[in-house]
Amino acid sequence: MRLEEQGEFPMEARRKGQIQIKVILVFVAQKLLRLGLLLMAVAVFTFVLLSFSPIDPVQAYIGADMMQISADQQAIIAERWGLDQPLWSRFLDWLGQLLQGNMGTSLVFNQPVSVVIANRFQASLQMLAIAWFLSGFLGLTLGIVSGALAGSWVDRLVRLYAYTLASAPTFWVALLLLIAFAVSWKIAPICCAAPPGVLSQNVTFWQHLHHLLLPAITLSIIGIANIALHTRQKLIEVMQSDYVLFALAQGESLWNIVRYHGFRNILLPAITLQFASLSELFGGSVLVEQVFAYPGLGQATVQAALRSDIPLLVGIVFFSALFVYTGNTLADLAYPVIDPRIRLRGQAHS
Repeated sequence: MRLEEQGEFPMEARRKGQIQIKVILVFVAQKLLRLGLLLMAVAVFTFVLLSFSPIDPVQAYIGADMMQISADQQAIIAERWGLDQPLWSRFLDWLGQLLQGNMGTSLVFNQPVSVVIANRFQASLQMLAIAWFLSGFLGLTLGIVSGALAGSWVDRLVRLYAYTLASAPTFWVALLLLIAFAVSWKIAPICCAAPPGVLSQNVTFWQHLHHLLLPAITLSIIGIANIALHTRQKLIEVMQSDYVLFALAQGESLWNIVRYHGFRNILLPAITLQFASLSELFGGSVLVEQVFAYPGLGQATVQAALRSDIPLLVGIVFFSALFVYTGNTLADLAYPVIDPRIRLRGQAHS
């Protein structure tokens, strides 16, 4: 009997391992299918919306020299970039190039779209990473302190900060910080990602960080509010539960209750908001980079929109959708790690 039992355990473990692998593969397949449908919808809607743009791509491409260019030369330029073709033809041509790994050529930068996105995203990624970590850490910390001390002056101060900045436009906050720290106090540089006149290979780490810090802090300030308010509300609900009231009656300290009972319950909603904030940070970076003249992907988005650079704008929208969707998928995968009671969908029914 013991030999049979010893043989059953490895078989049972092997069967559970196969079920887990199957569930993960199904989960990944569903995510990839949804991602494909999302990207296709994003591409179609972007092309359709750009077709209603009042900006003439040829005129935007030529710029101030428009009066010096003849109609024949304008026709040649339109033919060179495929602007003389109908919208559906340009979309199918773009889709065919995309299936071959080519996202087209940017009219503004006269470079492949993939190269422009890669170069600009390297600059934006550093700012987004700092803003993302700062907003998550400070938002979670302020939310815990505010929820644990609900009704106190600390709680009122945190809520005042959160409600004020949650309704404040990103560009307005960026302008205020620029005026205060760069113009008035001269603590931070007024623009750019490096000192003017210095080659990129000669820029030191501290010079780069000096130019990067204020835009990143500006971007993080807006993201703190939502995480702090949601964390506060969730912690208040936990603190009013029966088991927490019983623990308080037993003489348990407030911070031990927050640590052992509240932290796990508030961590999952905070992580969901943290990864969901990627889209807000990505959108906010467009305005922040414009205010601080920071040469990132956000500034390239504005230039592509103002000059009707359809390949670049579609590529950036395409990439941003992929970026945000990846962040949400990572949040789904992080749930079972944080709370083992949560499993990937379908595993509990296996």
